[in-house]
Parts: sequence; structure tokens; C-alpha cells
Amino acid sequence: MSAMVAQTVYFEKPGPANTDEVLALAKARAAALGIQHLVVASSTGDTGARAAKLCPELTVIAVNGLFPEKIQAEHRAVIEAAGGSILCAGHAFGMLGRAVRKKLGAVQADEIIAQTLKLLGDGCKVAAEVACMATDAALVPVGSEILAIGGSGRGADTAVVLRTAHTQDFFDLRLLEIVCKPR
Repeated sequence: MSAMVAQTVYFEKPGPANTDEVLALAKARAAALGIQHLVVASSTGDTGARAAKLCPELTVIAVNGLFPEKIQAEHRAVIEAAGGSILCAGHAFGMLGRAVRKKLGAVQADEIIAQTLKLLGDGCKVAAEVACMATDAALVPVGSEILAIGGSGRGADTAVVLRTAHTQDFFDLRLLEIVCKPR
């Protein structure tokens, strides 16, 4: 039986102060594994632009959510000049279920899944969610290994290697490695 040894970095605290180290660790792990795609949660485009600058050899997909007006023009220019994409779409773990909760007060399965993923940290939940969103938008191939980056609020504090799946096939997604996360 063969085994793989990989380093996991644990940050003392969550938050944007970890962003540069997260991106450097993700870049190194992508190179070691031959990964081509880096999916990054990025509400203003800042983290996406930083990723595009640091990782020009990767296809960077910056996932914003439903707020394209928050993407700053200078960040959009950097991402697109590097051949990256910006995805503005509804959250994989919350659109229809959130509407049902707001209207009827009933918790839905997507919210339970999101809260369960948060046991590993907010960034792990976000990384899985943006990976599904990028897969649903055909920006990454189904079943491919990618690096996905999320955070706790702003910036990035978590990077994972995962095998992609569409949101409708969520239970086919595989979290393969945790590169870094807050402890």
C-alpha cells in the first residue's frame, strides 16, 4: 500500500492576515500535484487579483456571489488580464433553502450541510461552496482536482485540495487534502 505525506499548516487565528501565506501554500501544493485550477472566494476581487498575480500558471476563478457591483475595477482588470474569470452567482449552499427559511421559517438541507462543513472551519465550507459554484458554471471540469480557497469573512485563511462535483451531485465532491486552515 502506498501513502502520501503532505503538510498542513494551522494558523493561530482566522482572518485576512493569512491571505498571502494561504496563496503561497496553495501555489506550492498546486505545483506539486499538477493542479491547473485555483478557485478563490473573493467578494471585492482583492483576493482573486492577488491570486492571479502570484499564480500566473494557474487558471484563477474568483467567485463573488450575487454582488458584481462589489468587484473593484482594478481587481477585475488584474484577474482578466491573467486569463482568469470572475463568477457572480447564487451561493450553492443557500439560495432556495434560504428563501424557504425566510418565508416559512424552516431550515433546509443546504443550511444543515453548510453548518456541518463549518465544523472544519468557515473557510472549508466556503471552499467547498465556491468549488461547486465554479463547477456548475463550467469553469472547472467535473471530477477534477482543484485548489479551493475560502475564508472567515474577508481575505483567505483556508486552502483545500478537492475533487469537484456539481452542486446537485454534492455528495460526489471529495475533500482530499487540507493545505491550511485556522486551528
